[in-house]
Amino acid sequence: MPYDIAVVGGGPAGLSAAINARARGKSVVVVGNDYRESPLYRAERVDNYLGMPGQTGAELMEAYRRHAEAMEVDFCAGRVLNIMQMEGTCYLSIGSEMEMAKAVVLATGVVRGKKLPGEARYLGQGVSYCATCDGMLYRGKPVVVVGMAPDAPEEANFLQGIGCQVTYVSAHAPKNLIPAIPHMKSGKLEIVGEETVTALRVNDTELPAQCVFLLRSAMPPTDLLPDLALEDGYITVDRQMRTNLPGIYAAGDCTGLPLQLSKAVGEGLVAGQAAAEYVDQLSNS
Repeated sequence: MPYDIAVVGGGPAGLSAAINARARGKSVVVVGNDYRESPLYRAERVDNYLGMPGQTGAELMEAYRRHAEAMEVDFCAGRVLNIMQMEGTCYLSIGSEMEMAKAVVLATGVVRGKKLPGEARYLGQGVSYCATCDGMLYRGKPVVVVGMAPDAPEEANFLQGIGCQVTYVSAHAPKNLIPAIPHMKSGKLEIVGEETVTALRVNDTELPAQCVFLLRSAMPPTDLLPDLALEDGYITVDRQMRTNLPGIYAAGDCTGLPLQLSKAVGEGLVAGQAAAEYVDQLSNS
């Protein structure tokens, strides 16, 4: 059975949406990275949240997480790679797994970073966003992992373990990467090839690869839902946090300025309530 509501993102907007939907009796799953990877968690001091000055970001995020757990919100660790809507159900691809929900709240934060040159051209022809999904296709072959997410070293280790010839590229030296995997510091990156990918160019060096795995913390909203309306790079919403797509809501930094905690929590509340009302309308139709 599908969940009533799936929330993409476990920051303050996502957790606010989740607990408010649960307060209305809806089943909810939050899909995202470890909550300790939230930008708020790393804040040394938060002084602009009404009535609670002087808290650290970690203290606030721990409290939000405990609240959601007490409300019996379910959690699914992973990155949502795409969302497909069909006959009143949203299908969320999470790595090699799938979750279903009647409505979705996007609380993805700000997804930074443009597509690499060659990324769009070779998507599905040697560009992948999921090691566990596509790794078996490249056993015994050279691949490059571009690590831009906290769990990227683990996925690189997985690829090495199934027999891929892995090179790891990232801006900083990775933690927990097995010694057998060579690491190169990233610079100017370009995916090159012919009919399919043949290499990742790092500055003036070409690393041979039949697949380049781009492991980001989150996908841009329009990669999840290509028909999603944006304005100045942010998701367009109305006062009920509805997007242009039925059953799809958005809250927090992904909807635009100001990128502030109070706004994220408030928008999450509205989105959670509105999504719950949408689910009720589906049930009554």
